[in-house]
Amino acid sequence: MQLTEKLISSFLAFELDIDIHSDIHNIRTNAIKKFEELGFPNKKLENWKYTSLNRIIKEDYTVFSKKKNVIDFKKVKDYFIDNIETHKLIFVDGFFDPFLSQTSHDGLDICIMSAALSKPKYAKIIEKYFNKSANLEDSLTCLNTAFSKEGAYVHIPKNTVLEKPIEIIHFATGNEAALMLQPRNLVVVEQGAEVEIIESHQSLTVNPIFTNSVTEIFAEKNANIDYYKIQNDVVTSSLVDNTYISQKRNSDVKVHTFSFGGKLTRNNLNFFQKDSSINSTMNGVTIIDYDQLVDHHTLVHHANPNCESHQDYKGIYSGKSTGVFNGKIIVDKIAQKTNAFQQNNNILLDNKSTINSKPQLEIFADDVKCSHGCTIGQLDQDALFYLRARGIPKKEAKALLTYAFANNVLESVKIPELKIRVKNIIAKKLGVSLGFDL
Repeated sequence: MQLTEKLISSFLAFELDIDIHSDIHNIRTNAIKKFEELGFPNKKLENWKYTSLNRIIKEDYTVFSKKKNVIDFKKVKDYFIDNIETHKLIFVDGFFDPFLSQTSHDGLDICIMSAALSKPKYAKIIEKYFNKSANLEDSLTCLNTAFSKEGAYVHIPKNTVLEKPIEIIHFATGNEAALMLQPRNLVVVEQGAEVEIIESHQSLTVNPIFTNSVTEIFAEKNANIDYYKIQNDVVTSSLVDNTYISQKRNSDVKVHTFSFGGKLTRNNLNFFQKDSSINSTMNGVTIIDYDQLVDHHTLVHHANPNCESHQDYKGIYSGKSTGVFNGKIIVDKIAQKTNAFQQNNNILLDNKSTINSKPQLEIFADDVKCSHGCTIGQLDQDALFYLRARGIPKKEAKALLTYAFANNVLESVKIPELKIRVKNIIAKKLGVSLGFDL
């Protein structure tokens, strides 16, 4: 049975197995009908012309893990951010793990979607925000919506500044020969509130894992959100990550995406500016090797005046790896005084590595500042010669130049412990010790 047919046939059993109110049931039913109509995306679609899911969806995935697996903290402690206290939402094979997690209901809610979708006390927030910004014409978003049951639920009330970051980690243990995961996250940050969130997906197995994730983020007036995505998985795991951000007046949302591993990683990052005086920031660093693929698709929709957006993506590709960057900026006619910047810079370290970059601007206003740029090249040979002439070995010299290339994106990381973690991952990816602290 093909995966599409398997998913559709599994939907009825899934719905019967959970206790959920009628509104959510209708959302799910409409979503699975839309997925059945659209199917998995293919390269005939313009947005997927460089990325094929064929090698991913041919696996015979288990749609729901058959049993909960308990993992010891010692086995996974290296995946947590060192030397920092955090709220933790940990999921193992799609199930919430209360022993590894640290939730909170102390004047806010840092808990799980299954509770939010089923308990009356969360109904008001769910009704107002759940599935309100997600693209219902995207087949994988529809698929996730149909099967959405578990994930992170974060509600930060008005004027609350969260002192500790939130870590969201999804582990896969290999209980199944091949497993499909569909986490659904909802983050609501009310007026004047601030939060930092770190999200990662990690396989503890070589068995194939396909994660189809959807996150909806709502930033109300004067809210501040820093969202960090750390993608450093094994080469048998694939991730499609759809993130939708809706912003109100004077809000500031930054999403930092660090893509270092996995078989296939597709990041669809969508910003919707719902008012004026909004700032949206997207930063990304990609370092991949072998035949890995990372595909970044970004969208910023400027629908109101006096707003800004900033995109800066760096890519470093070696082996037979492939990178894709498709950044789209839309400026509506009424969105005067918009300031939008987009930059994509790439280095190809091997002749067989590839990058496909497509910056796009659709501007219907006349009083704006919009710029975009793309570079594709190799390491500066003069700079490499300069470093080697001063006694630095070739491998370390290349690593220093590569690190310097990506460093301005790293400077945007506000959490020192996370910055050290990312630096160490980069050093490992480059196969050297950088020999200095951030």
